[in-house]
Amino acid sequence: MQIRRRCRQGFSLIELLIVIAIILIIAAIAIPKLTSARMAAFEMASIRAMHTINTAQIQYFSTYGRYAQSLMELGPTTGNAAPSPAASDLLSGDLSSGIKSGYVFTMVGTPGGYTVNADPQTFSVTGSRTFYTDHTNIIRNHFGNEPATENDPEIQ
Repeated sequence: MQIRRRCRQGFSLIELLIVIAIILIIAAIAIPKLTSARMAAFEMASIRAMHTINTAQIQYFSTYGRYAQSLMELGPTTGNAAPSPAASDLLSGDLSSGIKSGYVFTMVGTPGGYTVNADPQTFSVTGSRTFYTDHTNIIRNHFGNEPATENDPEIQ
């Protein structure tokens, strides 16, 4: 009597469906964690940019005797021009344009200083907090999509 051995030519449909289900379960667990880690990275980059703006303002004040009234005044010069009050070359081009790492930065000059707000480009995607700083160099944050103010808690 001759025993026939069945030769398998690949995976069955059930085996493929099980593998796909396992991959989907892993993805369902990993994607929210990845999204929250990405948002935290954008928020941390925004805080670092606020520190950079504060440092640039201190340098601008020591050079020109006043605070810059806009981010463009802190930004790079055009061509081979020397730094001036209109473009002091203290910030990178992307930050002086007002958009960096998922956040929109707005600076307003005041009679005695300046205020800077950083708001997420897309709330709950690029950030869940807004930030505020001024000439006191204290960075404050607000959990929500309303702009942070001087009344919000400072970042420790």
